Amino acid sequence: MVAKKPRIVIIGAGMAGLTAANKLYTSASSKDSFELCVVEGGNRIGGRINTSEFGGNRIEMGATWIHGIGGSPVHKIAQEINSLESEQPWECMDGFLDEPKTIAEGGCELNPSLVKSISTLFKNLMDFAQGKLIERSENSEGLDFHRLAAKASKICKSNGGVPGKLSVGAFLRQGLDAYWDSVKDEEGETKGFGNWSRKLLEEAHFAMHENVQRTYTSAGDLLTLDFDAESEYQMFPGEEITIAKGYLSIIESLASVLPKGLIQLGRKVARIEWQPEAQQSMENGYANRPVKLHFSDGSVMCADHVVVTVSLGVLKAGIGQDSGMFSPPLPSFKTEAISRLGFGVVNKLFLQLSSTHDDKDEVGNKFPFLQMAFHRTESELRNKKIPWWMRRTASICPIYKNSSVLLSWFAGKEAVELESLSDEDTINGVSTTISSFLQAPQKQVNGNSHELSNGNLSANEIKISKVLKSKWGNDPLFLGSYSYIAVGSGGDDMDSLAEPLPAKIGNYESAGCPPLQILFAGEATHRTHYSTTHGAYFSGLREANRLLQHYHCVEI
Repeated sequence: MVAKKPRIVIIGAGMAGLTAANKLYTSASSKDSFELCVVEGGNRIGGRINTSEFGGNRIEMGATWIHGIGGSPVHKIAQEINSLESEQPWECMDGFLDEPKTIAEGGCELNPSLVKSISTLFKNLMDFAQGKLIERSENSEGLDFHRLAAKASKICKSNGGVPGKLSVGAFLRQGLDAYWDSVKDEEGETKGFGNWSRKLLEEAHFAMHENVQRTYTSAGDLLTLDFDAESEYQMFPGEEITIAKGYLSIIESLASVLPKGLIQLGRKVARIEWQPEAQQSMENGYANRPVKLHFSDGSVMCADHVVVTVSLGVLKAGIGQDSGMFSPPLPSFKTEAISRLGFGVVNKLFLQLSSTHDDKDEVGNKFPFLQMAFHRTESELRNKKIPWWMRRTASICPIYKNSSVLLSWFAGKEAVELESLSDEDTINGVSTTISSFLQAPQKQVNGNSHELSNGNLSANEIKISKVLKSKWGNDPLFLGSYSYIAVGSGGDDMDSLAEPLPAKIGNYESAGCPPLQILFAGEATHRTHYSTTHGAYFSGLREANRLLQHYHCVEI
């Protein structure tokens, strides 16, 4: 038998795939030990990292933040390649503005005390759900928010909340109800503004925070987000920052060590054939490689090991009856985990503003960080001209201070709808919404008269000239944005998703079945850092090290 190098094929040139390739190629112990190849279905590297430009600014169509700088491998790489500073303006380069304006539909600005009270309530509820040690905090009415959170959890579980079946959405709403029960004797139905009561305003502001959480998690409905799993998710300490030279600079750094031709673009895998049972066959004097990749163009490639880094959305589509992505189909423990886990759609909408005045800088200097509190979708009090897909959008704000480019986030069915809209319909819908919120003069709730347009643009001064939006939901290479733990699933499912195939039962050699034929990486395979780029990074390292460890014990 003629000796040959093991061939490792990595499917996907995103963070996980390129991290695995980088590790395998640069490892001193594996130099010249493997045939290595990365196949990417699209025409670019990066996957769900896609740095672009809009309005003369560097923006991120996909991954945006380094989530905590303490211990983050992404932050470490960004520092090493000097990507954290740039002369070119970029998205969130100044962070968020210090004083966002929280405005209710119709134009009334919420009183700061109401905003603070509901914001503190929501933060404490989420901290409680995430198992964080929080100090007992009280508002001006003497309410203990930590106690309210504990009470909400207890009520949820006593009302049929079976372990593993309680949602974050149900817990949050129970927390809001507990808050109202605690304040009704002191305040009652305090008068609000116009057709808003104070209670309606509080609920609308609370819903605004829920909508932000939807974009954080990609759960289109928080009633599908598992409560028990929240405490297992881990965050790095320190601030969350953006990358001045773009997230793509991290990807380019990982890929820069790989020789030309190792990454093959436009190579979409249609089917993965593997051998779950022992097969001893020869071809031209060589032992057959156990995995065969069939590409969309009809070509075929054989491999000893394939690292699959496609999104959970693609895997969900791949286990469908008509898909045939894996032949034979994946084992039940794998398909059941894929089915149970959540994978949502989050999209970003960028808007280029132009002023009706000659002074082009005025529009950027005056547009506020607008946080929007909407009436309920079914409410008769709502402005019926505002389209339904705008109603669960939490904010519209400049991408940095004084920028004329605005950003708004969408999740769930609203994010999917956004993808299908024409630019004209998108502009009309956003313009109508802005007009409803930036009316003047207005009053603060429970406050004195306040000219909202004083220091800010009024609605008739605003014109949106062009838009740019991400379309992750309908992109066949992704079919969504990132994963979450859905009600009924858990961290064990992510561990199952990460398990290589064939599943290790007893001794590989005695079974005669080639080991590590299909390995899985990507953010959805990391139990505690899912939904993040650093989770994808860690998963790529994990699978590369799995292969390195395997071959350190075998003569090549």
